[in-house]
This record gives sequence, C-alpha cells and structure tokens, in this order.
Amino acid sequence: MGQSPSSHAPPPAGVSNYRPVTPPPSSSAATSEIHSRKHSQEESDELSDSIIDYSSEIPDDCLALIFQFVTSGDRKRCSLVSKRWLLVEGQSRHRLTLNAQSELLPIIPSLFSRYDSVTKLSLRCDRRSVSLNDAGLIQISLRCRNLTRVKLRGCREITELGMAALGNTCKNLKKFSCGSCNFGAKGLNAFLDNCSSLEELSVKRLRGIDDGGAPEPIGPGASDGSLRSIVLKELYNGQLFGPLICGAKKLKTLKLIRCLGDWDRILETISDYDSSDSSLVEVHLERVQVSDIGLSALSKCANLEILHMIKTPDCTNTGTNRIGNEGLIAIAKHSVNLQELVLIGINPSSVSLEAIAMNCKKLERLALCGSETIADSEISCIASKCVALKKLCIKRCPVSDEGIEAFAFGCPNLVKIKVKKCRNVTGEVGDWLRSKRGSLVVNLDVCAAEVENVDAQEEPVEFSATMNQESLATSASGRGSIFRTRFGVLGGRGFVTSTFRRWSVGNSSSNGNL
Repeated sequence: MGQSPSSHAPPPAGVSNYRPVTPPPSSSAATSEIHSRKHSQEESDELSDSIIDYSSEIPDDCLALIFQFVTSGDRKRCSLVSKRWLLVEGQSRHRLTLNAQSELLPIIPSLFSRYDSVTKLSLRCDRRSVSLNDAGLIQISLRCRNLTRVKLRGCREITELGMAALGNTCKNLKKFSCGSCNFGAKGLNAFLDNCSSLEELSVKRLRGIDDGGAPEPIGPGASDGSLRSIVLKELYNGQLFGPLICGAKKLKTLKLIRCLGDWDRILETISDYDSSDSSLVEVHLERVQVSDIGLSALSKCANLEILHMIKTPDCTNTGTNRIGNEGLIAIAKHSVNLQELVLIGINPSSVSLEAIAMNCKKLERLALCGSETIADSEISCIASKCVALKKLCIKRCPVSDEGIEAFAFGCPNLVKIKVKKCRNVTGEVGDWLRSKRGSLVVNLDVCAAEVENVDAQEEPVEFSATMNQESLATSASGRGSIFRTRFGVLGGRGFVTSTFRRWSVGNSSSNGNL
C-alpha cells in the first residue's frame, strides 16, 4: 500500500536492544506548533484580562459584614482569596480563640497586627502543655487595648504581673473569666485593683488561692462600683471572696456552685450591705453549705427576683436538710418581688410552700424537683394561690393525677406545665388537662417513671455531672482528698436537668461565662 518509513521497521542485523526512534517533525510542522502554542497563550491572557473582580466594587464595610455570616472555617478560606480579603477579614474579626501554649509567644506581634480589632479573646491551654506566660499576656494587652471580654483557661504560667498588666492596660474590659489558673488571690487582686470597668467576673477552680500561708482575702478593688455579676465555681476556699462580694456596691447576680465552706456568714454580711440599696436580684446556691440562717439573711434583699436552691449537701444532727420552714418562710415574707424559684433536693413543708404561694404574688416560674414532701395537697395549694404563675415544672415528687387535675381551674395565667418522672402521674391526666385548657402546653414524661436509677441518668445544666477528680486534687495544695470526700457523694449525680436550663434568659443580663 506504499507505506512511508516508520518506527516499526525491523532492527538492523546484529543490533540488540534496538528501540525505534520517531523522526522529528519537519521544520514547517514545528513552526506551526509554536505558532499554535503562542496563540493559545495569547487567548488565555486575553481571557484572564477580561475577568472582572466584581467584589472590588463591594465596600470594605459591606465585605466585612458578609464575613460575619459565614463560619470560622469559611472565613479562613475567604482570607486566601486575595490580599484585600485577607486584610478585611482580619480587621473585621472581633472574636478570637487561641491555643495559648508557650509557642504562641514569638508570633504575637504578627498575629495581632492582622487581628487588630479583636475585642473578645479566649486563651486556652491543655494541662499537658506549657502555657503562655506573663510576657505573652503583657504583649497581648498592649496590642489589644480595646478588649471587652477575656477568658483564660489552663494558663498556669500567668502570675500577678500579667494580671496587673491586663487590668491596667485594657480599660474597657467588662467581662473576665478564668479557670484552672495558678495566679491565685494575688493575681486576682492585682487585676481587680486596676480594672475599673469590670461588670462580670467568673472564677472556676482557681489554683493557688491558698498557698499554705496566711489566706489573702480578695476585694473588689477598682471594680467596686461597676461589678454586676459574680460566679464562683468549685473553689476550695471560696470564703476569701467575701470582701469582693460584699464590696460590690451594684452586684445584681451571685452564683455559688460547689464551693466548699460555710456560706451563712457571707450571706448575712451581704444582707447587711444590701438591705439599704437592695441591688441583688438573682441568687444561685448550688451544692453549697447553707442553712436557714443564711437563707433568712438573704430574704432581706428586698429586690430579689430569682432564687435557685439546688441540693444543699449538709444536714442537721437529725438527718434532715438544713433548709427548712424558717428560711423558706422568711423568703416568702420578705422577697415579695420573687419571680422565679427553683427548689431542687429541698424538702419544703406544706406550711412554707403555702407561705410562698400566698405572699409571692409576682411568682411566674416555679420548679420543684426531687422533693419527698411535695404531694397532691401542696400542688393543689400552688394551683389555687399562685395566680401569676406562667411556667411550672415538677420532677420526681410524690404527686399523682389528683394533684395535676387541680390545674384545670387554678393558675389562670399558666401557659406551660411539665411533669417528669413522677411515678403516680399517668398519661391520661395529660390528655384530660389539655381538653380542659386547650391553650395550656402540657408535657408529661410518664415513660421515664419506670427508670429506677434516675440520678445517674439526668443531664446537668451548666457543668459536667462527673467532676474531674484529678484536677480537683491539684487545685488546693494537697487538699484533693478533702475535695473528693466532700464532693464524692454528689459528684456523679447530674441532678438538674435541661428542663431548668434557663427560663429567664430575657430577665438576666449575665450567665457568668463569656
């Protein structure tokens, strides 16, 4: 067929490992290929020039606003689009969370040159790593003078020097939270002495608060006129905060959670300071040692609107709860502005509960959980006398259908009732109550009544049900065994469920956490 020479020709005689070689293209073919490639490159350049960056027409402020509607990961990817996007993304980021290991120190200047508008900063370090030290915190303070919120977690290398610099440099700081840090009372005092705008303070597991010497009390310092909220969690020597609590002239929210020691005297002192101005509005007492003495003193705070009492661990010699008729009746008589009451693990009598129902005319939210004394007669009293009640939760109380039926005609303003793990309440009463009051939301968890070990299966509200024993053991200079002894009975029980998560979100300006 007249084939042209090709690479498939047989190898020359006597030549081994022969590989055919394709002949090079003719000069005309090579020239044509070069022109073709050049033309393709020119077309690509023209196409590239013709692409319009429409985002260049968007003002920086609008682009920054768009970044606020995407996730943190998407923001990072957006910052890689162009130099402009990188700049705008950094300047528009107001919240930043950093792994505060010691390796962070060298990159602080470049990091905060990019994120120069940060107002909310969280520094976290796990306990297996060496944390950022005073030098790092001082650098951050100098570069972020407009910080309004700071959270420190596990920053064990920070001392009173770094804390003093933070309070002295960041004059706009309003919220501060720390946990598992080592700076102790000296560090907090150094911070508060220089922080005149602080409104919310949260302290959890503060190591070094008792260094074995003479305990140093913690005072309000320069924040005495600005502090509105104090939250203390899992502290060994929490009574050292007494001067701080009593010296905060405008304190509205106080939360004491798993803090060892007798708090009656502190509450008595608070009432003496607070009785004239009546600034305290919200109090949470959770697994702390309080008796009728402290509760009666607390009742003197005339503007008290929200009171949570959860599982006070101490008992009297007769084996009963230290909170009895005297304290609750005092609350009923004097706390006439009470709007929210949560009693968990408390056993009020019919006398004290009736006093609360009759005198607290503004009570809108009531939760009764784990009480052995609240039965049908007490529930009927609530139904007939709590005219302002809007939300009611009953859990693990000896209540039957008869008590729930009282709400068919009582509590005219009631909008929601939830009954959970009350063994004598059936689903039929829920259907009957809905038929009587169509607008009332009725939530009955009757299936859960068959669960025997309910304590171990309930979910906590704001803290882990199982306490970290190892971290507690290192937080009090060798007194970990005391922590385990005092908290061990309650540590494995998440007593408060999500039912009571927050009824009064709109009423409370602080949750104690950043």
